[in-house]
Formats: sequence, structure tokens, C-alpha cells
Amino acid sequence: MNETGFIFDLDGVIVDTAKYHYLAWKNLANELGFEFTDEQNELFKGVSRKRCLEILLDIGQVKSTQKQFDTWMVEKNEDYLKYIEKMDETEILPDVPKILQYLKERNFPIALGSASKNAIPILEKVNLLSYFNTIVDGNNVTKAKPDPEVFLIAADQLGVEPENCIVFEDAQAGIQAANAANMISIGIGDAEILSEADYNFNDFTEIDLEFLEGLVNKNLK
Repeated sequence: MNETGFIFDLDGVIVDTAKYHYLAWKNLANELGFEFTDEQNELFKGVSRKRCLEILLDIGQVKSTQKQFDTWMVEKNEDYLKYIEKMDETEILPDVPKILQYLKERNFPIALGSASKNAIPILEKVNLLSYFNTIVDGNNVTKAKPDPEVFLIAADQLGVEPENCIVFEDAQAGIQAANAANMISIGIGDAEILSEADYNFNDFTEIDLEFLEGLVNKNLK
């Protein structure tokens, strides 16, 4: 069995569901009487739904009871699910299938490591679920990134040592989590925001297969 495992975040790495999260949070903010901007949305990357709502309420200076808080969490998720219900393969980010196909053909173990609680239905919608040996998402973890829990569970389920795992992430908290797990971190997106990553690419179109081959050969003990 290959000693190298690959772990992918979901939102902003495989599919751009971040825009739907943003719209759902924006709708809730508007309902509560304040604006929620693109810039503020950066604070939500790689963060659990509960923590996102706490941040949103801080931004709007809105107080809530536990019951209201729980109701708003459900409401936001139901709104988000209406958006992702319409997803299809056109939502996959450029060249992601090429990379997944390359890894699958070489029998590298592949995991999803995401804060999303909707990872499986999203991967089903875009026909990518079959590429993954295991899915670790918001339903399986108790600690949000930058805690490395999600990636350590994924490595364990793949049967690969953490130091032999390669993580693709678009969020600063995710890169920090991968680094804390002693994994190789690849930032997908703005290199300035993801400056702590071992490698940076704007998207998967910039990653050639020779780079992956070199990474694996260097990474194998």
C-alpha cells in the first residue's frame, strides 16, 4: 500500500460552496437587521457553523437565548441546503477531477477533511463521492480547525502516518490545522492569506502531475 495519503478540504477546494454559505449568512444577517459583507465572510472560512453564528451575532451586536441561537443555526442550514440542492458537476472547481483521477489510478488513499456537515450530499451531487476512501466532516469531529483533529482522524482512517499526508486547503485555519498535524500543507487560493502553507497555488490548474509525483517521492520514507 502507498505510504502517502491525500486529504482535501471541501469548500473552496473541490467545489465553491462558500458562496452559498455567504448568501445564507447574509440572508440571516439581513433578517436580523444588519449587513454582512464579503470581507467579514473571510472570518468564516474553515470555521464551524456554531462559531460562524457566534461571530455573526457579534458583528451585528445581536443578543440571543440558546433557543433563538439553535433556531437560527437550523434556519441558516435550511437556507444553505436550498442552494446546494441545485448543485451539479458544473460546480466542481477547475482541474479537481484530473487530480483526483490521477491519485485514484495510482491507488493513493484519499480522504475528505471538512468542517461541512453536508459533505456527503454535496459530493454525491457533483459525482465525486466515489474518489474518496473516507469522509471526515463536521459530523465526526468535536474541534474546529485550526485544531488538527479532522486531519488526524482522516489520516488514521486512511491508515497513513500524519507526516506522510498531504493536505489541500483554502483557509488559513485549515493550513494551520494541517501544519499542527505535521502534514504537508498546500494552500489553494491567495498566497498572502495562506502564507503558512508549505506550497501555494491559485487553483488546481497550476498543479502539474510532475509536482505531485515529486512531492510523493520526496515524502515517502
